Amino acid sequence: MNNCEIVRDFMSQQGLKYLLVNSTNEYLVEYCPLQENSRYHLTGFSGSTGDVLVTPENIFLFVDGRYHIQADMEVNHNIITVIKLQTGENFLDEMIKKIPFGETLGMFSKKNTQNRVEYIKEKGINIKLLNEDPLDKNIMQKAEIVYVDGISPDEKVKDIEKTIILTNPEEVSYLFNIRDFSNNYSSKVCKKAVITKRKAQILDNIEDFVKNCKDEIWVDKSSINAYDFNLIGDKVRILDNSPIKLMKSTKTPNEIEHYKSAFERTDKALKAIREYIENNANLSEFDIAEQLEKEFKKFGAKSLSFKSIVAKDKNSALAHYSKCSKDEIIKDGSLILIDCGAYYEQGLATDITRVFVKGEPSELQKRVYTTVLKMFLNAYNYVPKDGIYIGYDIDELARKIYSSNEIEGFVFNHGLGHGIGINVHEYPPNLSKNELAKVEIKDGMCFTIEPGLYNENYFGVRLENSCYMMNGKIHSFVNMNYENKLIDYKLLSEQEKKCLKEFEVL
Repeated sequence: MNNCEIVRDFMSQQGLKYLLVNSTNEYLVEYCPLQENSRYHLTGFSGSTGDVLVTPENIFLFVDGRYHIQADMEVNHNIITVIKLQTGENFLDEMIKKIPFGETLGMFSKKNTQNRVEYIKEKGINIKLLNEDPLDKNIMQKAEIVYVDGISPDEKVKDIEKTIILTNPEEVSYLFNIRDFSNNYSSKVCKKAVITKRKAQILDNIEDFVKNCKDEIWVDKSSINAYDFNLIGDKVRILDNSPIKLMKSTKTPNEIEHYKSAFERTDKALKAIREYIENNANLSEFDIAEQLEKEFKKFGAKSLSFKSIVAKDKNSALAHYSKCSKDEIIKDGSLILIDCGAYYEQGLATDITRVFVKGEPSELQKRVYTTVLKMFLNAYNYVPKDGIYIGYDIDELARKIYSSNEIEGFVFNHGLGHGIGINVHEYPPNLSKNELAKVEIKDGMCFTIEPGLYNENYFGVRLENSCYMMNGKIHSFVNMNYENKLIDYKLLSEQEKKCLKEFEVL
């Protein structure tokens, strides 16, 4: 049987008409290796996010604006229907519209948060929790744990008097100052932990701990999976927010200094690639990606933060294009978008995007590049009247800049930015039209500002700086240059030109 038949047969055995198939594993990681990704096995879509609803007549793949084009390219449209979520649309709400009120949805208990389960129930959908996924490969690798500098676990939890179970691997990795560089595109350790009596310990077996624990057990429903939540039973109590999540999001002075060093090396790697493109002919996307990884390793990277995006011309319109083809050869006039990052010794992810052009650019390339640059400069220099930085407001400003400088056929269809840390995407903070972004960006928080414009018939431009908040002002970790020959200075205001002087322009 093929995977579609396996899923349909499983649904028949379970008496289900509707089934949610996920892209993650029991630790709810974002970048799940494809061999562990059930959604990938079912659809062939290789993007990092996007879940599937299987119905009696259809298989719906839901993807956000980063993946609209890629999903169309990768799936068999005779079997899969791609649902393209627009900016501000919520996956769960759009999925629920496909399920009749009062029907039952099968959900894998280890691959969905308790929050998600409860949200769907509140919308009038019955839930059948399933403990086994028929497409699961169960091939988790053993961690190769290394210790990094940081405040001791007991010091971090000295004011916490509750018994708290942590199941989010980034929180556990942060709390215990541990990393695992053995897997591509990750530094986190997939472990679970507990805080008891102002002490922290890693759990070898969550079931044994829960069974023997006499206390109330506090959890964060936004990060614990439904299986572990139900395991705790009537001992469970709900945190408004994990204290470790909030602690982790605010970087210490030492972490900020490490990030400065890490981004200095990231800048050097990308500058070397700029010269490599300028000085060599007949390069492919694959050649550039291979050389980029060598440059990162030369400057001390332990691994990449994620699979580098090297996308020329039309491919650059795919926000998360990741093929890096040997057949896509850079030619005179080619636009090349590179989105990349790396982990260094402290295991914090760097993230940067730059766009180059081989030879001389077209007027359209210059106009789009300069418009994206305007969006970045205004967002980066945003100053709120009340002194409180809200990601939602910064995103809104970038969109206003574009609406005043709109280019026909080009869309900005993703959020303006995301938090960074042990994972390349971290929350808080968030910069988008999502409700999650309506929280304050506090001193010590690190995040990206990455406006982009895309047209699948031409190209895409995204300019991404990773930044941090300090003393009530946004600062950039990134000093990598902007491309002078792609800037149309006539489109920049005097204030924008002044702001641009903070960054190198070559």
